[in-house]
This record gives sequence, C-alpha cells and structure tokens, in this order.
Amino acid sequence: QVQLVESGGGLVQAGGSLRLSCAASGRAFNTYTMGWFRQAPGQEREFVAAISWSGGATRYADSVKGRFTISRDNAKNTVYLLMNSLAPEDTALYYCAARPSSIGSNYYSATQYAYWGQGTQVTVSS
Repeated sequence: QVQLVESGGGLVQAGGSLRLSCAASGRAFNTYTMGWFRQAPGQEREFVAAISWSGGATRYADSVKGRFTISRDNAKNTVYLLMNSLAPEDTALYYCAARPSSIGSNYYSATQYAYWGQGTQVTVSS
C-alpha cells in the first residue's frame, strides 16, 4: 500500500513556473514507476509524465515535452514535476500516481496505476 500526497500547485501567470511534489508513504517506493496525470474541468484525465523506479527512464506527453521535467528522490520518497513556460491550457488538477511495475510500454495509461493522490490545482492565467 502506498499513500501519495501532492503539493506545490497554485496560481501562476502564463510563462511562469511551478514545481509540484508528491510525497509517498509506505513500503518499497523505490520499486514503483511514478507518474503525473492531469484533468481539466469537463475533460478526461490525461498523462503528463512518468519516471522509472531508478529515475533512469522518463516519458512525457507531447504537449509538455521540453517544458516539464519529472524527477524523483528515492531517499526522500518524493517525486517532482518541474513545470516551465506554463500556458493557460496547462490549467488542471494534477495527480500523482504509482504503479508497482516497470515503466513498460503503457506508462501513459491511467488504468496501469494502482495508487493515486488527491491532486493539486494548477491555474495559469493569461
């Protein structure tokens, strides 16, 4: 069992930056693939980024590639999402998720993740 708590969301102007954090409690955090997803009002939850258990492999949605960076600190049981050059279309509730398996080929599918946080709101004003 893994519990996830996101933080770091807020209101930022277009072009600004935010860093989200996801603190995990429970066993074997360093064996989990971690992901970030987001959901805007009226839209489906979408994949943002994923990172392998070691941090050696990362994956990004095309919409955030080059602007967002996912990282993890296994000693602190924490995964991060650094978001630069934010745009209004990045406005959403951002969720952290964990899956007890390798990053694999279906890292983008929410159904592959067993544990979820409650989300942190990111609002980007134009």
